[in-house]
Amino acid sequence: MISINDFSKVEMRIGKILTAERVPDTDKLLKLSVDFGEEQPRQVISGIAAYFSDPETLAGTSCAFVTNLEHRTIRGLVSEAMIVAAHTPEGDFSILEPTGGPIPPGTKLN
Repeated sequence: MISINDFSKVEMRIGKILTAERVPDTDKLLKLSVDFGEEQPRQVISGIAAYFSDPETLAGTSCAFVTNLEHRTIRGLVSEAMIVAAHTPEGDFSILEPTGGPIPPGTKLN
């Protein structure tokens, strides 16, 4: 269990995936370029490749990301956020997309 104060430190924002491609010589990793309404897109390295036969289908998708984690280097690539997704033990998978209308990149989740 964590306190509400600890949880309030987590910053989640909507990001629009601009591009998605497989990381060479890996089975699990995708390299995403994501718009968070900032001056430059951020690079996100995510272990979700197994769920997308064609990663480019993610381009244009808006979904939730954790944006205030320390940057992490994975296979020599810096990841500047983490995608929020759900998966079951049976292999069902879903990224968390906003519904009900367009939500601009950078919008905070409350």
